[in-house]
Amino acid sequence: MSRIALVDDDRNILTSVAMTLEAEGFEVETYNDGQAALEAFEKKLPDMAVLDIKMPRMDGMDLLQRLRKKTTMPVIFLTSKDDEIDEVLGLRMGADDYVKKPFSQRLLVERIRALLRRQEALNGDSEGEIEESKVMARGQLTMDPLRHAVTWKGLDVSLTVTEFLLLQALAQRPGFVKSRDQLMDVAYDDQVYVDDRTIDSHIKRLRKKMRMVDSDFSAIETLYGVGYRYNEE
Repeated sequence: MSRIALVDDDRNILTSVAMTLEAEGFEVETYNDGQAALEAFEKKLPDMAVLDIKMPRMDGMDLLQRLRKKTTMPVIFLTSKDDEIDEVLGLRMGADDYVKKPFSQRLLVERIRALLRRQEALNGDSEGEIEESKVMARGQLTMDPLRHAVTWKGLDVSLTVTEFLLLQALAQRPGFVKSRDQLMDVAYDDQVYVDDRTIDSHIKRLRKKMRMVDSDFSAIETLYGVGYRYNEE
């Protein structure tokens, strides 16, 4: 049973969404501000967090920034209806997805299940089983899906589920272009629609993380109007 943390200062949302998720078979923890959630997460992390952006004491952006220093667990943001800045900033800070308020609870459940499926797909076979053939090496890049591990020039790079899947899709076939639509299919379920801006934000975040270990990293190339490709170095 997956443990989902809901963090929102609207108690009506916390109560109704928690009831829906529990009816779907999830274990749910609720917090009405970011500080309370952070204190709980320091003791034990959930399997996924759903964060409102605008909250007292500590907002969702600040909470996500602190979480990303120590965990790559999936995170979904709840954003204001028309605030595109929140969506883009949240993705660039490391959120895996976002849902706009007011939202359908069924949509939120679908997004949560989609993220968990992606996480399980990365974990591959049963825990503890090691298959060397699953490790992918492309020049200076090494990716191990079973361990959710990435290294560049021997240095560890911490990626979220979405970032890992995008990099894996690009690096599998160096030199071949992946359109944004193809990358959407890799990173999101067919039932989940995202726009080009979402993929671009994830790629920018991915590049930033790679450049944190190598300021000269340039393996991911943008082909404007077409998509992205990985060039083996």
